[in-house]
Amino acid sequence: MDANFKPRDARQVEEAVKWAAGEDQPLEIIGQGSKRALGRPVQAARFLDLSDLSGVENYEPAELILTVKAGTPIAEVEKLVEDNGQELSFEPMDYGPLFGESSGRGTIGGVLAANLSGPRRIKAGAARDHVLGMEAVSGRGEIFNSGGKVVKNVTGYDLPRALCGSYGTLAVTTTVTVKVNPRPESSATFMLSGLSEDDGIKALCAAMGSSAEVSGAAHLPAGVNGGTSNTVLRLEGFAASVDYRFNTLQSLLRDFGSATRLDEDGSKVLWRSIRDVEPFAGSDAPVWRVSVAPTAGPQLLRILQNRMSAQAYFDWSGGLVWLSSADGEIHDADIRAAVGEVGGGHATLVRAGPSVRSNAAVFQPQPGPLAALSRRLKEQFDPKGILNPGRMVSGV
Repeated sequence: MDANFKPRDARQVEEAVKWAAGEDQPLEIIGQGSKRALGRPVQAARFLDLSDLSGVENYEPAELILTVKAGTPIAEVEKLVEDNGQELSFEPMDYGPLFGESSGRGTIGGVLAANLSGPRRIKAGAARDHVLGMEAVSGRGEIFNSGGKVVKNVTGYDLPRALCGSYGTLAVTTTVTVKVNPRPESSATFMLSGLSEDDGIKALCAAMGSSAEVSGAAHLPAGVNGGTSNTVLRLEGFAASVDYRFNTLQSLLRDFGSATRLDEDGSKVLWRSIRDVEPFAGSDAPVWRVSVAPTAGPQLLRILQNRMSAQAYFDWSGGLVWLSSADGEIHDADIRAAVGEVGGGHATLVRAGPSVRSNAAVFQPQPGPLAALSRRLKEQFDPKGILNPGRMVSGV
């Protein structure tokens, strides 16, 4: 048997996994390899390369449903739906710039395996919320289907939600069905400049609680934004509606200062930069993705700046903190302690060298009962532990 596998359909994936399970040979599951630096290095000598498992199986624009093979490049998927006036509303982020690679790489299967969602998550939900169905091969070498091709599907256990965010450790996804949505007619960004972290987050939270239907809410402190802070709110929809909601925000947030407006082109550039963590690209300093309560973000940053050299910016109305450690150390104990001090959350080490990621808890350690549940799920789907072993937890 060859050291590596490059299947072209689900049956060939099934054969490869059956062989690996029978021979106790771990497999590293890859698409285009764009996210191999995300998570812990996989403890496997053989690859299951899904890049040939590519192509559209069914697209029904009128029904807002798309079925594609898991190895289909995400850039092709996005262009297809854009050409039909539609979008993937969860706005999948692109880790290429952060990892020093070109943009536009990666596959739809990889996006869902990592549950990648962009700034629009605050309005549209996470990637897993847009999955209608999946075909996958378990670590037992068994093909299974879950979900369906309708927007409402409530039968059975929601396996797609379990597989999204599992980083290929439970099953090898071969085909996915996702819902798509009409692309907004226009967009603009409402921008306030010069606010402190606390005032910036207050402005974002006020906007999120209003009728303005904000689809992006971020604060870029001066330290990561070229000398002045920017607090930005994205508005999308029909042009007249965007104008009306922009005026609504001007009235609501007038005490925070006068606002400027970015047109559609400028808005797209800004939100792509926020989505893809471009403020921290072009370096190899450790980067963390920290999820806390929106109002806790500024406090978290103050605590950490007293313990380490840290820069950060805030997405999801302050609930997502992108954090960079300028001294090259990961400061995992400090960061996770600070997360506990501000009321709890999750901290994930996103960028660091392979040796560092091999010896650190890259993902937030789970409480005992949840860790036990995760182990049972792994044992059910992959009893031999052959799929991406060690990717999320050492030895699992």
